[in-house]
Amino acid sequence: MVRPSPAETKLLICVWHAFTLWRPPRDVAVQIQQRWPEMRVVHLPTYDHLEDEIRDTDIFVGYSLRPHQFRAATKLKWIHATAAGVNQLMFPELRNSDVVVTNSRGIHALPMAEHIVGMLVALARRFPSAFRYQMQRRWAQQEIWDEPIRPRELHGQTVLFVGFGAIGREVARRLRPMGMRLWAVTRSGQAPPELVERALPPSELNTALPEADFVILAAPETPETIGMFGMPQFLTMKPTAFLINVARGSLIDEAALVEALRRRDIAGAALDVAREEPLPASSPLWELDNLFITPHISAVSEFLWDRQTKLLLENLERWFAGRELLNRVDKQRGY
Repeated sequence: MVRPSPAETKLLICVWHAFTLWRPPRDVAVQIQQRWPEMRVVHLPTYDHLEDEIRDTDIFVGYSLRPHQFRAATKLKWIHATAAGVNQLMFPELRNSDVVVTNSRGIHALPMAEHIVGMLVALARRFPSAFRYQMQRRWAQQEIWDEPIRPRELHGQTVLFVGFGAIGREVARRLRPMGMRLWAVTRSGQAPPELVERALPPSELNTALPEADFVILAAPETPETIGMFGMPQFLTMKPTAFLINVARGSLIDEAALVEALRRRDIAGAALDVAREEPLPASSPLWELDNLFITPHISAVSEFLWDRQTKLLLENLERWFAGRELLNRVDKQRGY
């Protein structure tokens, strides 16, 4: 593929989301324009004029494109997704095209690692229970100790990561000094031995589950991972084990999770994602006393767009120099 010079390039930035942090600030376009004054840089704060602007765009920076918009983008050569997940872009026309896709994996790893460690501590030390009693003005020391799942130490507990990319590795670096045993299920069945004591392929997931005290879902959304956790997996887990999902809501059969939590097949769960977001008020997930919900805030950080812009500028430098791009997506695998 011939890469045009900056003077021959139009770059379009367009993301709108109800959550304001996911919207690119104007400064992203300003920094790109300052670095390449000869390049045409367009920032659309809404999708109102996307179909007009995409037609002669060479580089698109955004979250998603619909198939008919992609078909209209006859000059498009590269899409940089401002999210780590790109399942929304993996329609056949784009998969089978020569358009390069990169994503933002890695930029969320630090805040997400801290969030996951916070979830582990909260579940182990029974913080949600303490907060519920606080709202009742009750000093519930005995009540919390008498709950089916008592406060426990994290030291010596086994954590099983399902997916071990940038997020999993950052979590592991924080948990190892705490004396936890770390295992990982990865697509290749391999993981850095300095971070985990055991790595397994997906075919051995159900073998590993009975050994885990905490299971952390941090895998990408692909046809293979959608619905990967259902009742067979919950029944394989220890009744004292906890599930944490910071990946995508689609990885879990939510109806099965609700049933498993109601029956106490597992001790509890912590979710930062749901199949439908925002989670409807009618969802039975809200009613469960052994479920801890955070509203998709694990990646939230005041440094988000600093990291996004740094990654984008580095990749633009590589693009115009004819070098390999960072975070290039394998469109056949979908991540």
